[in-house]
Amino acid sequence: MILKGNQRGGARNLALHLLKKENDHVEVHELRGFMSDDLVSALKETYTISKATKAKKFLYSLSVNPPANENVATADFEKAIARVEKELNLTNQPRAIVFHEKSGRRHAHAVWSRIDTQQMKAINIYKDWPKLQELSRELFLEHGWDIPQGLLDKRNRDPNKFTLAQWQQAKRLGKVPHQIKADLQSSWALSHDKTSFEQELNHRGYYLAKGDRRGFIVLDHKCEPFSLGKKWLSISVNEVRTRLGDENKLRSVEDIRVIIAKNMSAHLHTLQEQQNSAIQARTGILKDQLQRMVKSQRRERAALKEAQEKRQQAETQARQARYNKGLKAVLDFVTGKRRKTKQQNQTEMEAAQHRDETEKDTLVFTHIEQRQSLEQRMKRLRSYENDNGKQFNRDLSQYREISQGIRGVYEQVQKNRERGPSRGR
Repeated sequence: MILKGNQRGGARNLALHLLKKENDHVEVHELRGFMSDDLVSALKETYTISKATKAKKFLYSLSVNPPANENVATADFEKAIARVEKELNLTNQPRAIVFHEKSGRRHAHAVWSRIDTQQMKAINIYKDWPKLQELSRELFLEHGWDIPQGLLDKRNRDPNKFTLAQWQQAKRLGKVPHQIKADLQSSWALSHDKTSFEQELNHRGYYLAKGDRRGFIVLDHKCEPFSLGKKWLSISVNEVRTRLGDENKLRSVEDIRVIIAKNMSAHLHTLQEQQNSAIQARTGILKDQLQRMVKSQRRERAALKEAQEKRQQAETQARQARYNKGLKAVLDFVTGKRRKTKQQNQTEMEAAQHRDETEKDTLVFTHIEQRQSLEQRMKRLRSYENDNGKQFNRDLSQYREISQGIRGVYEQVQKNRERGPSRGR
């Protein structure tokens, strides 16, 4: 478990932060050593007591985060918190434990009062960070979890570990050379003059232009040029000139690039709007499913809590009924029967508590699994949106540079392509 703690004040703000409804589920698991039975009032008690001391940071706040893919029982959270309490000399101090669940992950927060009411001063917490680091390593080893690199060596800590997951960039699938050659030769075969040749090219996404030194040039939608002749048409330049006429009557490569850039930009904007609308609609559906899931889970937890409380009351009454009254009670005390009954009741009560906690953990783990499944779908949608958004932005940026007449950009792209395979735009 990753353990992070700090000394702080701000009792009310901390309590409200811990109770934020932005989490799927919030549970105040324990309030120990406070007069109040709600978190806000409990932490404010500590603030009131601290006024009799010089302590400004009268609370110690701890977050307990297990690995995302592990189901950790409530008892294991409690044991870890108890070990921290002992390590930091906070044993028997007033304490609150709050569980949070969000995006299919469960973690805990513990808050202690640092005020020693016997001596009316704050308990000194010395070098808590290395102590928490060491205890974190021990917990990972004891549970058999893979230890994060940041706990093994501080030089291996990932500076991006608190950011969103890295999105894998989608690579653009371009046309391979034999496809380009087939497109150009097919356009040539189905045409008989310059006009019909241009029409056939345009149907396939190509544009005819005048080259600077190579006569007739064809550009694709990426503004990449192909010289018409032996390489792509398997005919001589003279044969091309015979059918198409004087190349000087054609527009220049730069003019055609601007036309392509403007046409492609308009088309890409339309596609981008269509994609954004589709993603927003799908996101709305998933958010609605999430809201209904959370409400359903809260009802199930409330129902379990109510059922357990009723069962606890019935079992407590049954155990209490085992004790005799009057003279029989005196006789039971003398013969030791009352002591045996008390031991039996204690054993059954502890077993019942363990049973109830196991039932609760089982339900929590089921809910976490449901939430994780939905979270994966939401992540895939965000990844798709991010990847496609990057592609749109890269292409629109390049076309914008071309349409604005920024020279040199395209030539540099061409040089990079000649050096090796493209990494995708």
